[in-house]
Amino acid sequence: MLKSANEKLARLYPGDAIGRQPVHTFIAGGDTFTRESAQRAGEEATRTLETFAPTAKAFAEIVGMPGDVILAETVSARVYKKLEREPIEDFRIDFEDGYGTRPDAEEDGDAKAAAHVGVAAMKSGTLPPFIGIRIKPMSRELHARSLRTLDIFVTTVVKAAKRLPDNFAVTLTKVMAPEHVTAVAARCAALERKLKLKRNAIRFELMIETPQSIFGPDGRVALLRLVAAGGGRVRGAHFGVYDYTALCGITAAWQHPRHLACDIAREIMRVSLAQTGVMIADGSSNLLPIPPHVPAAWKRHFDDVTHSLVNGYYQGWDLHPGHLPTRYAAVYAFYLSALPAATTRLRNFFTKAEKAGAAFDDAATGQALVNFLNRALSSGAITPEEAAQTGLSESELRTGSFLKILTGRSA
Repeated sequence: MLKSANEKLARLYPGDAIGRQPVHTFIAGGDTFTRESAQRAGEEATRTLETFAPTAKAFAEIVGMPGDVILAETVSARVYKKLEREPIEDFRIDFEDGYGTRPDAEEDGDAKAAAHVGVAAMKSGTLPPFIGIRIKPMSRELHARSLRTLDIFVTTVVKAAKRLPDNFAVTLTKVMAPEHVTAVAARCAALERKLKLKRNAIRFELMIETPQSIFGPDGRVALLRLVAAGGGRVRGAHFGVYDYTALCGITAAWQHPRHLACDIAREIMRVSLAQTGVMIADGSSNLLPIPPHVPAAWKRHFDDVTHSLVNGYYQGWDLHPGHLPTRYAAVYAFYLSALPAATTRLRNFFTKAEKAGAAFDDAATGQALVNFLNRALSSGAITPEEAAQTGLSESELRTGSFLKILTGRSA
């Protein structure tokens, strides 16, 4: 009985996903995507920084960054480097709310054009490390249009490039029933057969933006059934703040990421999907950093991102290039502030674990510290030299597994 139960638990809860998770998803309309979109966004973000916060101190004061002058200077320097080197980690080409409803011929053309741009960016090396498209809902009115856009984009890319981009995903919007996910999974399976792609080559991210995607009609939490409907394709679940709060009857003036309704929904998401390997992501701030609102928008965005990080959401959505400085500043300040304590704890954990061997019973905390370090390193918040102060080698960190590191050291 125990063997069967433990094997089932291992299948259902394999642990956190191993590998890089982007700190954000940047979304822009499907008709505006160009080969240089990411680089242009970084340049615009840098200009906004230079205009409204020409010094690290000024920027820290606007956003209310905790810590001392040294932290502010370090964060500022690393944000500038990030905006030059890799301004966007995950780009989502949008054919839903950010694109709108258009004639079929126009959306067909834009889907094909965006696909060709993506192929050109793949060849030139200007594509962000994560990329994907967001399609319209599987509603009665829109599902045919949505599946057609998916088909056109994927087919055009694969025929031109002979493969999909690395870390490609399709974002499914307003998911309300397992059948919404199953329908897209079936279309993707057909596309994979037609284009001779590997099975499950097309991965999904689910937009959790309706009350029905939190609780099903039977009153049970719906998330695991939605994920299961993807047949192994679901890699992420992203919370949609504004549709969710609107559908909960919250008036527009109070729709924001730190509303209690959002905290409850996110916590249900986090607990339901913990240890399943499905990565979770938070929603966006809707106050855009456009003059004269830049300081106020920066402050709100910095606080929103920090709130997400503190509550275990290490990825969020950004809507405007002006959000990039505060996204990275909040992420970097979060990791750098916690780094000294995490370094000491991780070093002590391995000392304790090596003495205890297989009997060590606090592996979950050790894994959380390894995850913390990997996220900090992959985002650019900390340097390899700072990561090495934990006593872990680069090859050990790459495994992403506390137990594998411990086993390797024991061997």
